[in-house]
Amino acid sequence: MSVPDSASAQAAKLRGHFADVILPLWRGSGFDRTLRLPFEAVDPATHAPLPVTRYRAMACARQLFVFAQAGDVEHAATLFDSLRRRFRDPRHGGWFYSVDAAGVPLDTTKDLYTHAFVVFACAAHFAATGERDARGVAEETAALIRDRFAPHRGDALLDAARHDDFSSSGSGPLQNPLMHLTEAWLAADDAFDDTAFADALAHTARAIEHTFVDAATGCVAELPLGTAGNRFEPGHQFEWFYLVEAAGERVAQTALRDALSRAITFAERHGVDPLTGGVSAALDARGACLDGTQRIWAQTEYLRALATHGGTGSSAPLATQIERFAARFLHPRGWVECRTAAGDVSRADMPSTTPYHLATAYAALPADA
Repeated sequence: MSVPDSASAQAAKLRGHFADVILPLWRGSGFDRTLRLPFEAVDPATHAPLPVTRYRAMACARQLFVFAQAGDVEHAATLFDSLRRRFRDPRHGGWFYSVDAAGVPLDTTKDLYTHAFVVFACAAHFAATGERDARGVAEETAALIRDRFAPHRGDALLDAARHDDFSSSGSGPLQNPLMHLTEAWLAADDAFDDTAFADALAHTARAIEHTFVDAATGCVAELPLGTAGNRFEPGHQFEWFYLVEAAGERVAQTALRDALSRAITFAERHGVDPLTGGVSAALDARGACLDGTQRIWAQTEYLRALATHGGTGSSAPLATQIERFAARFLHPRGWVECRTAAGDVSRADMPSTTPYHLATAYAALPADA
């Protein structure tokens, strides 16, 4: 393979697009300078913000991660300040899910997914800047998660959501918030070198193994095993594979590494279009397609899994997939959020949450030698 077509050269193009198009967009027209928050989404052609109905804490946290990782200390500091100013619950503690167009609390649900991203983003901000307040927020939120989302003391199967005062809403555990909590524990352990986060990571991993991992395929289900209407999302198998590989010995007491090695084989066989490389949204336990929508985040997780699974700078499969991804999901003004299996655009607006997926995937791709 010629050098211009190598995986590392293809990855450099993705990073260039991110630096030249994506980051300036979310510093510029994608950022509300009055409330100092990222808009929820922008128009793909004009970059004008879409009509505002809400701002989410999770979206602010994801953008904080993106700009901290990119080394934009000033914008990251602005986002960190806005996260605390707009979304912190002064009465019950924790974080509101969203505020309205005027910055007034809108959805006051205590959402585990949101709280996990606060820990994750603040760990990244601390790692990039040494900002002690960021560490304090991450540690405070982590303690609250362990204490207030657990149905029973010491339980690792945390509820996905609780009422504003942290009383039970009956939601029960879901895979996706627990996956991002795993990501948060991993980031916090790496940033703070505190064994409490490594212990929390191992505790959560064991709970996932026992409650969500399908023995036949190794796949991590979206709902606890045995729940009616369960499904496997190929993108989440790729995402879990990366997290388990990154965790290494911290999850050695589980069988997750073996399970996820089988899961990505299953997901690739049944959930990736061999012609376009498009990753479908959901499969059943036999591998039949339940939802053929191709969401950009699932494509980025496939790239990250390929890069993690032996994807060197000269890897032909990785280079091919990067090229197919760029052609299908990127354009000079940004990206395509969703396509149908046939290739039609099914969601054209560009949400503020997606740069997080691009950034995490691109960070895993090989660099030029």
